[in-house]
Order: sequence, then structure tokens, then C-alpha cells
Amino acid sequence: MTVAALFVATGGCYFGLQDIDPWDVHRDARTYDGPHPVVAHPPCARWCRLAGLVESRGGPKRGHDGGCFAAALAAVRRWGGVLEHPAWSGAWPAFGLPPPNIEGGWQADIWGGWCCHVEQRWYGHRASKATWLYAVGCDLPQLRWGAGPEPEARYSEAAIGARPRSQVCERMSKRERNATPLEFRDVLIAIARTAHA
Repeated sequence: MTVAALFVATGGCYFGLQDIDPWDVHRDARTYDGPHPVVAHPPCARWCRLAGLVESRGGPKRGHDGGCFAAALAAVRRWGGVLEHPAWSGAWPAFGLPPPNIEGGWQADIWGGWCCHVEQRWYGHRASKATWLYAVGCDLPQLRWGAGPEPEARYSEAAIGARPRSQVCERMSKRERNATPLEFRDVLIAIARTAHA
């Protein structure tokens, strides 16, 4: 079954896969009109915990993402599939989605969707990368729930000079922080492929 991967990085982990139709910024996933189930990764910068700080310093307003989250949510609800966003995303309350239990398990909403909390560290990310999923019309798998394994960490010379040696400092590039681990990508695709036609 073909799956549309919406709001994904150009040339990223969804490109070059059989039966995956990737929609990057050049294709404008807001215009996706089916017919395949989706895995949606709408941009999170305007919804994350730091969005208010950015706004207070003259940056873009919280929630002003050009309609990306709304389009991703509409696609998941119409075609089935799964949407992924950072845990504690401001989009959840803005769109009336229930915050999932951080201990794990799927939680129903009033529109027939299901939410859950999962840490991508369980699936190969070097940081915890707490994530909320919203799935519609799919078979819901048991995932690896709860706090993930201790994240990898390493010192940098700058961190050693700035912090006591007993503290740990993660040094990851923006690209590495944002990347979806391949195992997690495969879990999301597998969920979307169970969407009931």
C-alpha cells in the first residue's frame, strides 16, 4: 500500500523508499488531497515550548505555521494514518487534542482518533526526543512506552569549560535533532499502512 509522507525533509529518510510518496517543502503538503494514508510531520517551530520566547523577541507568532498543522490533521482524519509532533506541542490544545499519558498507551479523542506519548530514544535517536502521535483509522500497535534508555551524551570542550565536569552536555546538530530514526520511521509507516480504506 502506498503511503504519503507529508512535511518531510527534502532528500530525507522518506525519499527513495518503495510505495512511499514523499511531500517536501517543494510539493507543499498543505495541498495533499489523497487518496493514500499519511505519515505527517508538520513543522513544529511555531508550536514548540520555545515558540513563546521567540515571539516575545519579535519573532513569528505562536501557532502561525501557514496552516501546516491544520492541513496535516485534516489529511490524517480524512485519509487515515499518523501525525507526529513534539511532546507538549501547543498544537494539541489549539486543535482540541487530548494530551496523552506520558507513561504510555493510546488515548481516544472525541473525533475517533488516538493519541500517545513515545520517546524516540527507544527507536535509535541519541536524545530522548519525546513525541506525541495522533492516529486515525489504523490498527494501533503496542509501542515502547515510558522513559527511554539513558540518552547518549558527550562532552565538548566548550561544555567542559562552561559546566562542572559532573554534568553531561548533549551536542547535536539541528539536522540530527530533527531527524527521524529509521526504526521509528518504519513504525510510523507500518501504522499508516494499516489504515482502513
